[in-house]
Amino acid sequence: MSESSAGSVTEGPSGDGRGSDGVRLNKALANAGVASRRVAEQLIVEGRVRVNGVVVDELGTRVDPATDLVDVDGTAIQFDSTMRYVVLNKPTGVVSSMKDDRGRPDLRQFTADWEERLYNVGRLDADTSGLLILTNDGALAHILAHPAFGVTKVYIAKVDGRVTAQTIAALTRGVQLEDGPIAADKARLLSSSDRGTGSLVELTLHSGRNRIVRRMMAEVGHPVVELVRRQFGPLHLGSLPVGQARELTKVERGALLTLARRAADDSPPPDEETQ
Repeated sequence: MSESSAGSVTEGPSGDGRGSDGVRLNKALANAGVASRRVAEQLIVEGRVRVNGVVVDELGTRVDPATDLVDVDGTAIQFDSTMRYVVLNKPTGVVSSMKDDRGRPDLRQFTADWEERLYNVGRLDADTSGLLILTNDGALAHILAHPAFGVTKVYIAKVDGRVTAQTIAALTRGVQLEDGPIAADKARLLSSSDRGTGSLVELTLHSGRNRIVRRMMAEVGHPVVELVRRQFGPLHLGSLPVGQARELTKVERGALLTLARRAADDSPPPDEETQ
């Protein structure tokens, strides 16, 4: 495979994988924890590895881990071992900031286990709990947080009153707020009290507008009592306890990187900041 067909990918003689032509692909995959060198060679021969979107099946192929984008069976591979991806179940009462100028509890208390300086991807209101991503991968954070890339988030809202099917339909059709119309990507009623004392609603959104779930539910007459984010893109909160953080698994990291790369390929470069 020539450089013209796959970015900086080049073929080279067998060796230790170092030099001006980059690193042998099987060694790069092994260093990334994908598989042993022997198994990585088999993956390459079977045509299951792509570099910069092009299938590579030559064992002598070399790559530049700093610039080449590699995926195996469609899952993106991260070569940079300094990148950290952490999921936090943020408690209520904590602001989504690494340093709050008003002295309120912030996210620093959850990052002490990592040497790298981590930053939050987007925000959750202080009175909202749930899934928050912390990372030092700025490019990925930008794609995940910006609504132009269409990465969805799933929220569970406990609201006042008895929510009806008509209300759910209104949320997906769209409601008019003071800063413009907004529609949920998906909405469904999880439970509703016959006495009208409360309902549970699941909303899927890709908007980054401030307090959007609370404002939408208030607009349809059902103010939010409690709100938790259960999912961000391919990541699920699962059974992670409130106030706990953990590094993503290899599978989760691959899914997140894959989503980010696909979103970047499918969306035009945004020219606005998300909230």
